[in-house]
Amino acid sequence: MIRLILVVIYVALFLILTTPLMLASLIIGKFNKKAADRIANSTVMWGFRCVWFICGLKIDVRGREKVPADKALLYVGNHRSIFDIVVGYPLCKCPTGVIAKKSTAKIPLLNLWMMLLHCLFLDRKNTKKGLEVILKAIEMAKNGTSILIFPEGTRNRDYSSDKLLPMHNGSFKVATKSGALIQPMTIVGTEKIMATHMPFIKSTKITVEFSDPIDPAQLDKETLKNIGGYVGGIIEERYASIRKEGR
Repeated sequence: MIRLILVVIYVALFLILTTPLMLASLIIGKFNKKAADRIANSTVMWGFRCVWFICGLKIDVRGREKVPADKALLYVGNHRSIFDIVVGYPLCKCPTGVIAKKSTAKIPLLNLWMMLLHCLFLDRKNTKKGLEVILKAIEMAKNGTSILIFPEGTRNRDYSSDKLLPMHNGSFKVATKSGALIQPMTIVGTEKIMATHMPFIKSTKITVEFSDPIDPAQLDKETLKNIGGYVGGIIEERYASIRKEGR
């Protein structure tokens, strides 16, 4: 419980005390977008890593050398915890936006930081609005901004299973329509931070593994029709293998 209280206090203080940097990023962004991106990105990355420290997280990152550095990517991760973004986002290159659920946009100050980081808010109940978000993400990717998405659509709460929920094919249009590479990112262990023993936060070892990037242009038509299943299968195989190491 102490760790949870410390995290809540830290996040509140972070959002309040970094407001001047947020305003500076907004102003600088009118003249130098790249500089504004660097300020926003480095501030939030530092903030997330502080949360890692408070929670006692030990992050084992694998395959980072496989991640291309010279073009926009569609980072695709599995989703089992609210900590998946906290763990995964700091490992993405700058600039990267996140496609997050609409309710996140209602959190004061956090929503402004997320907008500065090119995040998009998805209303899962509104198909038209959802399509608009995907189209916006496609344009961002064409302009060099990477996107982080969790295509299962919701958290998988079957913590005893190695199986993923089905990944929605529509999410992958960000890559297929923009020319971005798909970067599979397997995240293992985040449910052990809090989800399996709420409201307590426990020190946990997390593994994040980057697989070889996928070029949609090199996939055949049949694979493209079920690209969610194809990419999900890669992540699911690595998820099961990594979990087996700890058993």
